Amino acid sequence: MKEITNYELRITNLKSCFRFFVILCVFCVSAGNSFAQTELDTLIEKINRGKTEQKRDALLEIRNIRSESASRIALPALKDSAEIVRASAAFSVVYLPKKEAVQNLLPLLQDKSTLVRRETAYALGKVGDSQAINPLLQILQKDKVLEVRNAAIAALGEIGDVGAVAGLTKILQRKLQTKEEFSRRSAARSIGQIAQIIQTNEVEVLTPESFLTDRFNFVEKPNYPKLIETFPTFRAAINVLIQTLHNSKESDDVKREAAFALGAIGDQSAVPILQANLNNQDYYLAEIAKESLRKIAVYAQFEVANE
Repeated sequence: MKEITNYELRITNLKSCFRFFVILCVFCVSAGNSFAQTELDTLIEKINRGKTEQKRDALLEIRNIRSESASRIALPALKDSAEIVRASAAFSVVYLPKKEAVQNLLPLLQDKSTLVRRETAYALGKVGDSQAINPLLQILQKDKVLEVRNAAIAALGEIGDVGAVAGLTKILQRKLQTKEEFSRRSAARSIGQIAQIIQTNEVEVLTPESFLTDRFNFVEKPNYPKLIETFPTFRAAINVLIQTLHNSKESDDVKREAAFALGAIGDQSAVPILQANLNNQDYYLAEIAKESLRKIAVYAQFEVANE
């Protein structure tokens, strides 16, 4: 009989361990898939036959799963008789393909419930598809409830489509009213967010919550060094934003967002008004003006480089 060497024995043991590991992995994947399917089946049962609170809990779980297959389970809940279920379902379907999510959400913008219309508007912002722009602009014109209109304003900023700029600019052109302060603030912020998305593809707005020193505050190369030449609608927005900063009756919050928006657009015409606010008593406004001036200066460098 041939003697088995220590080396051959080690190789044999390694092969056995490897086969065991492969079998274990296959078992774990199979068990994981089985568990996932069981979990989805449980959620389906809750959505179809559960009580209102059970449906809400299921929709929250679906939202946390963040997958297309889970979002698809939530679709029947968009037509539930309970408004709280319909409102909860709006955010639970946002992980469907964008166009499909929008098609299923748009009818809820006409829902009789204020809560449902508001949550649907916010959800459309999270979906981020330009197909929702015109319906949301219609909400700005026709919905009688201010909180629903405010949700539409925020959603338009998140979607980041230039087609919303003119409608948002009109909000800032209206006569000042205390009840519309949040609307004006949101409109200015959304104009800036749209410019930021177009220029850098970044959706999240850090200003005015976070201020970093200049060496950490990197300004990316803009996609369009001359944004207003490519998208002329921003020209009118710039003029209104400058007027907003000039207006002594305007709230500090609105002015901060206007300063941010001017920096995001990055046009030289905003330099004088931003410089005038560098020593503003409102520290946050002064810092935002400083940051916006940095953006404009960097954008100008790229503009010269492209000539």
